[in-house]
Amino acid sequence: MTGGQAVGRPPGSHPRHGLAPLLNAPVRLSVVAALAPLDKAEFGFVRDLVEVSDSVLSKQVSALEEAGWVAVHKGRVGRRPRTWLSLTAEGRTVYQRHLTALRAIASGQ
Repeated sequence: MTGGQAVGRPPGSHPRHGLAPLLNAPVRLSVVAALAPLDKAEFGFVRDLVEVSDSVLSKQVSALEEAGWVAVHKGRVGRRPRTWLSLTAEGRTVYQRHLTALRAIASGQ
């Protein structure tokens, strides 16, 4: 290619435009990926799966919650407080679009 524009591709159509900047952080992407196949997951389960501290997970979940992509539900199991995390419908849509863009980039489209 010579002009910086892919032949036959309209301006702004590169797959990178489908990436969600908020998911460029590895921990946030890992959290969303962990929640994607589940209805909900306990905070401690996600923390251990993603291998981060409570404070790191809490901060990243707050950013995802603020974006409207993760819902946080608090409750109790017996006397113990528990926090459950789940992806919202919007969060699932954004995650799928992000994955599609990553696959397209990796395949050279």
